[in-house]
Parts: sequence; structure tokens; C-alpha cells
Amino acid sequence: MLGQSRGRVEADRWIAFRSHFGIESFYCRPGIEGAHEKGGVEGMIGYFRRNHFVPVPEVSSLAELNELVEQWDRQDDARRIGSRPKTVAEYFALEQPLLMPLPEEPFETGRLFTPRVDRYGQIPVRTNRYSVPIRLIGKRVRVMLHASHLVVHDQNVEVARHERLIAKGAVRLDLDHYLEVLVRKPGAFPGSTALEQARSAGRFTPVHDAWWDQARKMHGERDGTRALIEVLLLGRHLPHEYVVAGLAAALRAGAMTADAVALEARKAALSAYERKAPARYG
Repeated sequence: MLGQSRGRVEADRWIAFRSHFGIESFYCRPGIEGAHEKGGVEGMIGYFRRNHFVPVPEVSSLAELNELVEQWDRQDDARRIGSRPKTVAEYFALEQPLLMPLPEEPFETGRLFTPRVDRYGQIPVRTNRYSVPIRLIGKRVRVMLHASHLVVHDQNVEVARHERLIAKGAVRLDLDHYLEVLVRKPGAFPGSTALEQARSAGRFTPVHDAWWDQARKMHGERDGTRALIEVLLLGRHLPHEYVVAGLAAALRAGAMTADAVALEARKAALSAYERKAPARYG
């Protein structure tokens, strides 16, 4: 901000953003002198907050909150402001033809980083660390950091995606990134931080634990754990819910091998596909 004028020193990313969308920037005067210049905007923000964020909604993730906000926005389309004859949606329908078309190319809002993968298969991004596949140890990767998540690319291939950590000094690990090492060193699996985080996230379920317990009883600690890790590797080719269904079916049958789980998981996937497929007429 430059004194009490409308002038501003604009950040490079903001200049790029408004140039991309053809936005002409105009800034309010600071303090009391400019308080009336955006009263309508402030009023609508207050209305939305009082009607949708009081009491504060309870959600499990930012994505869930964003879905709620979109739902509330759609509901507000039917609202009439004061005694006006048309709804919010009807007024927007009149205004929409006057708006400029959106650019065909998207604008990348994330921040780019190019960290090197350390010997633990992790990368530093800001004040936190995130895992990537261990085959990338020693390489530089490209990270696009967004407000709620980050995406990691090796060359042009996406290799990891994480929910963004907020607290400083935190670590987020994906169990799948370490399976190649753990299958060779199964003794490190039970106490691993990656396993603990997978449990907390609901990716390692009680069904996994039950099958693992029986596999260790049947094959011993080392081989039973290795069999479980081989099951987890199935998740690279089959959706998570079918792997869990395969574990449950194999557990009921007393089949404590990764091949048995794979067979049952594929049966579950085929059954789901047949239920969704349109009926065939001869």
C-alpha cells in the first residue's frame, strides 16, 4: 500500500493472474475514508457468514467444507434480496451475457518448488516434509503447492499427491511409497510411521489387521507380514475397496496368501462392474 492513496505495489503473481483473466484492478482507499466503497460486498459476506457459518460447521476436511459452500451457493440462487422482484439467479442470468468469456487455458495458481528427494524418500516443502516413491531418492522432482494440497511430478508424470500440512515441522507419509523396501525388510513394517498414518487416515482398515493377524499365525511373523505387503501392492492395480473386499473374503475362507486375496479382489471388481453395466438385449 502506498500511503492513503489508491495506489498499490502489486505482486508478480497477482499481475499475471489479472492479466490472464483480463481484470482491471481498482483499489479502495484505506481506513474510514474508503469504508463505504465496498459496503455491498462486506454486507453479503456478513449475510453468508451469519446464515451458514453460525454455528461453525463441523467437517472432516477442507474438501467437505468446500462442497457445503457450493451447496449453500446454489441454495442462495433462489433467494430474493429485500423486496427486489427477481431472485439472485434471475439477476445473474441478465448480467451473464455482459461478462467477458473465460480464457480457454487454465491459470496455474500453485507455487512451484523443485526439491531433491532425500535418503528417506521425502521432500521438503516450506516447513514440512512429504513422501514420494523411494525409487526417486536423490532426484529432483517438481512440486506444485496449492492452498489445500500438493502434487509431485517426476518429469511429466504425477508420482505423489498429498493433502497439505498446516502445522510447521510435520511429516506426511504414504505407505505405498515404501512398499518395495518393506517387502524386503518386513520387520520394519509394524512400527513404521507410514503404517500409523495409514491407519489414522482409514486406508489401513480393521480388515487388514484381522487378515494380517491370521497370516502371521499361519506363516510366522516375517512371512505373514511379507504376504500382507504383497496384498498392499495390489492397490496399485485395483481400487482400495476391492482389495478390502478381497481381504474379507479370503479371511472368511481361511486363505492367507496374497494370490488368494488378489483372486477375491478381482471377483469383487468384476461383480461391481456387472452390476453397473447396462443390460444386454439379444
